[in-house]
Amino acid sequence: MEASIPEQVIQPLLLASDSSHSLDECLQFLIEASKTDSGRSDLASKADILPSILALLQLLPYPSSRHHLNLSLKVLRNLCAGETRNQEAFVDHNGSLVISELLDSAIGDAETVRFGLQVLANVVVMGENRQRDVWLRFFPERFLAIAKVRRLETCDPLCMILYVCFDGSSEIASQLSSDEGLNIIAETMRAGEIGSVEYYWLKLLVSRLCVEGDCFPGLFSKLANHKDSTFTSEHAFLLSMVSDIVNERLKEVSIPKDTAHFVLGLLSQSVQVFDFASAETSELPTGSAVIDVMGYSLVVIRDACAGGSIEELKNDSGGGNVDMLLSSGLIELLLDLLRKLEPPTTIKKALKQSPSSGKPCPYRGFRRDIVAAIGNCSYRRKEVQDEIRERDGLLLMLQQCVTDDENPFLREWGLWCVRNLLEGNEENQKVVAELEMQGSVDVPQLREIGLRVEIDPLTSRPKLVNDTT
Repeated sequence: MEASIPEQVIQPLLLASDSSHSLDECLQFLIEASKTDSGRSDLASKADILPSILALLQLLPYPSSRHHLNLSLKVLRNLCAGETRNQEAFVDHNGSLVISELLDSAIGDAETVRFGLQVLANVVVMGENRQRDVWLRFFPERFLAIAKVRRLETCDPLCMILYVCFDGSSEIASQLSSDEGLNIIAETMRAGEIGSVEYYWLKLLVSRLCVEGDCFPGLFSKLANHKDSTFTSEHAFLLSMVSDIVNERLKEVSIPKDTAHFVLGLLSQSVQVFDFASAETSELPTGSAVIDVMGYSLVVIRDACAGGSIEELKNDSGGGNVDMLLSSGLIELLLDLLRKLEPPTTIKKALKQSPSSGKPCPYRGFRRDIVAAIGNCSYRRKEVQDEIRERDGLLLMLQQCVTDDENPFLREWGLWCVRNLLEGNEENQKVVAELEMQGSVDVPQLREIGLRVEIDPLTSRPKLVNDTT
């Protein structure tokens, strides 16, 4: 094989490696030498090195020369890592064409594809011209073919290339947000598994496209199984990623209004199709697509509703999100869900009753997430406070101020919610005071949020007052 390689191709490589031995040893030497900045700089000064590697990639047949092709890709990857001269030589000598033709022939080989993607990733990070060169060669057909490999080891470098190109050009960003671009992202997500690894670059893409941008409904629809109308594991994976991003960037971003409305629709749909007679004992993710879609949709809504009052957020899209969710029936849906559940374990033990007719929580923390969402919605929003009272929900919310084996931190979220429901709302305070005086509810935790019940000397009716003692 080595004898068939033209001398003008192999000789510069042998000289650079100071080797008169095999091609294998020569490439191994160049891989090690190009791992350091000084080594890459030294090799960049030898003008024939990178063109010789590209020529070698064109001469070696796949798959019979797979081993030497992969070694050559490793050399090329290292040469292009932060070294401008090598990156420019890559573009000048049609490196994108060489890599694209090799990956076309090796598309089912995840290892070779991964090395090729790593080369491209090191090229695109250094400017718009290099990004455009790669993009024009690979978008959309070749990127889609690579995404369909559906292997974890090809996912991250592919997403890095997509993100860097997206971030560097408004024209490319528009193309990646298009139907063709979302097909690529959807195929990439089918390689993923919830909680298995940290998908750094995929997560950045999802953040830009689906949290800061308005692509979530379109991408979600592309992850459907058209032979089956139910939710898929890919749906749950996407929602879990969006949930993480929204939670991590709570003070920085607010999801688009259409996305918030779409997620509320997913919560409603998942509630309708799920059989609440069954339940998981684990936290999210449970491995059940419908439960995970339900749970992550609820968590996204919970965090989307976090923040100040509508007045405080009137200049921010977050306030509009909450207003839209409330007008779309969010409180009614959340109260109905809470009523459907069996009582918290503390209340069940205190009542010493036979098994409740209520349903178990679909996952560990479901009740807590409902209460947290209601608490966030009711923070300094009188219309929410009033709606919960008018829907006879105050007693229900008071019953959440207890510990529950299946809902960590339920008591803390319950107290937060009750505080928000009572703050500045005399009607709600009167209802709660009367409930406690009548013995309908016993909530000593009210004292923990600075309230106590006493009889008004003028009206002889119970009322809640600040407990300053």
